Amino acid sequence: MRQRTGSPGHVLCAAFALLAALAPALARADELRLWHAYRDAEAAALVEVVERFSATTGHRVELLAVAHESFASKLVATIPRGQGPDVFIDSHERLGDYRQRALVGPATAALDAPDVYSAQSLAAVTQDGVVWGVPLSAKSVALFVNAGLVGHVPKTLEEIAALSLPAGVYPLAYEAQSAYGHMPLLAAFGGRMLAEDGSFGFVGPAAERSLAFARELAERGAVPRDADGALVADLFRSGRAAFAISGPWLVGDLAQVGFAWRVVPLPIVAETGLPMRPPLTVEAAMLSPQGVEKPAALALARALGSADAAELRQRQAGTLSVRTDVPVPEDSPVLAGFRAQAELAEPMSADPAMRSTWEPAFRAIRKVLRGQADPAEALAEAAHRFADVRRPPPAAASPTPALLLLGLGLLLVAFHLVRRARDPDARQALRRSLPAYRYVAHSVVVVGLLVFVPLIVGAATSLFAGRPGEGYYVGLANFFEILTARGGPLLATGSFWFVLLVTFLWTAVNVVLHLGIGLALGLVLSRPTLRLRALYRVLLIIPWAVPSYVTALAWKGMFHQQFGAVTGLIHAVNDLFGTSIEPIAWFSRFATAFAANVATNVWLGFPFMMVVTLGALTAVPTDVLEAAEVDGASRWQRLTRVTLPMIRPALAPAVTLGAIWTFNMFNVVFLVSGGDPDGATDILVSEAYRWAFTREAQYGYAAAYAVLIFLLLLVTTRLPAWLARRPEAAR
Repeated sequence: MRQRTGSPGHVLCAAFALLAALAPALARADELRLWHAYRDAEAAALVEVVERFSATTGHRVELLAVAHESFASKLVATIPRGQGPDVFIDSHERLGDYRQRALVGPATAALDAPDVYSAQSLAAVTQDGVVWGVPLSAKSVALFVNAGLVGHVPKTLEEIAALSLPAGVYPLAYEAQSAYGHMPLLAAFGGRMLAEDGSFGFVGPAAERSLAFARELAERGAVPRDADGALVADLFRSGRAAFAISGPWLVGDLAQVGFAWRVVPLPIVAETGLPMRPPLTVEAAMLSPQGVEKPAALALARALGSADAAELRQRQAGTLSVRTDVPVPEDSPVLAGFRAQAELAEPMSADPAMRSTWEPAFRAIRKVLRGQADPAEALAEAAHRFADVRRPPPAAASPTPALLLLGLGLLLVAFHLVRRARDPDARQALRRSLPAYRYVAHSVVVVGLLVFVPLIVGAATSLFAGRPGEGYYVGLANFFEILTARGGPLLATGSFWFVLLVTFLWTAVNVVLHLGIGLALGLVLSRPTLRLRALYRVLLIIPWAVPSYVTALAWKGMFHQQFGAVTGLIHAVNDLFGTSIEPIAWFSRFATAFAANVATNVWLGFPFMMVVTLGALTAVPTDVLEAAEVDGASRWQRLTRVTLPMIRPALAPAVTLGAIWTFNMFNVVFLVSGGDPDGATDILVSEAYRWAFTREAQYGYAAAYAVLIFLLLLVTTRLPAWLARRPEAAR
């Protein structure tokens, strides 16, 4: 008996299904979404502020912690689709970019009285006369003082550099090669990284003199030459630096140190009489376009910027409030030091062009400090790179030719399918194959979604240009610009052809060493008379088991010119034999930087070839080797005439895989040398990454690089097979 469609059972099931479908939407309708990038104490303080808000207003708030590196990209992917946060906390320097992408709305309605915020913080979140965020806190670098090494703080930077300290102790530690770390010194000479009109400001006499001054400090040994944030923290924490320029993030690392320290404003540069003015970052609660329309979201932003919330964050997380009605706690001299410095700081520019200054400035500073170029030459090159990245994308092209070609291709495919369908034998074969197709249908769908769809989308993206969400069709213009080196010399550093040559050299050297070392170790470990074979195999496979980025960072530390393990070995040799070998500046020349990358990648790659060799050797019949020995073949002849030919079919796919992996080995190149010197050791995949994520998010241009990489790998890996088939076809 068939049940009627309108039966009570069907109605009840349909009602439950409808409620289940609407439940998430109903739950979200009364729920606010707040995104942040806080961790540890800052995250805990934010949770308490939100819990107080929920208890007072009854509004539920969904908190989501997002990594700072991917914060902007996630906003771009979600807010335009209505799936992002109602309120999010981020740095003010991204406001210009967020406004261009329509990710943020006016926040004036969420402000308290304007006079309760510091003038700097309010100016930082104001553009075109509109306030785009509720200022929460301010962060800048300041001067950390090791009171155990110095009794008083000199007023000038020159006096700090001239301090007489114990051997091995630097007067000052700061990130000399970082563009961000150089900005306070640049400001003391009257320069700036970005001009007010959005052009590259890191040029001219002020910028040149600031770089020359930084080089003088490094040459005198007053500051470490190759210092990053981790090294600065380590030097100051271990008492090997009397002063350090760093931010609030260093405070947590000093909890267990055995000396007294304090925070004071940065000194004056005596040559100019001006103070070092660091860039000021203002963190603000910003509203998405959909959040602006919600009174509850405005109330949440107002609560985040309230005096109570500011006091809580200062007390629990040690973040400096920008409210003038919230004083620094009397028992917090560290916050008082940062407050004094913040009053002398200059808000970071929120112009979207600011992000494009970091890479050119970073490379220029490195070249000057390493003595590879004078300041004027390095800064002129940096200005050219900035202009190259900022130049307008290609003009829009008509998609008609591409659509015609696509339509013609689809017609040919349809014509072929119709011909096959009209063939009785083909129809009969299709019927017989239907059961097999049903078995593999799910695999075809999965592979299609995970492999072919991304490939097609990536290939299509290469035909577009413009900012994300505003792209337009340009045809093959991206490929034309890549293959013509953007109008510059074809073999200039950073051009496609130069990077291609480096990539081929990188791949060839690594694969040869992987195969040679792996084959040699496999042959040794396969000998049955070798003792402790199992132990050796486990030890030699460890480099392959450790994540590649961990290994890359460890090797980068070993190659550090001043504090690396290799330099320690050189000093040990000098002490032992009385020699005077100088430490190697590994990343200042192409040969040594390339060698450092290769050494790291060989360490990572030889275990794979060793394992493949061991597996292939187990398939070599012992009776064949014994027969060759009986016939008088030497050990070398047995290896070259019997063993190697028999394991070649197993090694060939491994070599192909190794070549593909090495060709795209992003981690080692990016983390060890970082492309140094001056981008000369970058390979194609790292160059594509830079165009996608550090150079104005030019995804179409980066996708064109990816398509070229795919085509190169397809041709080079399939070419031997195609060539092998030709003699067979000729016969």
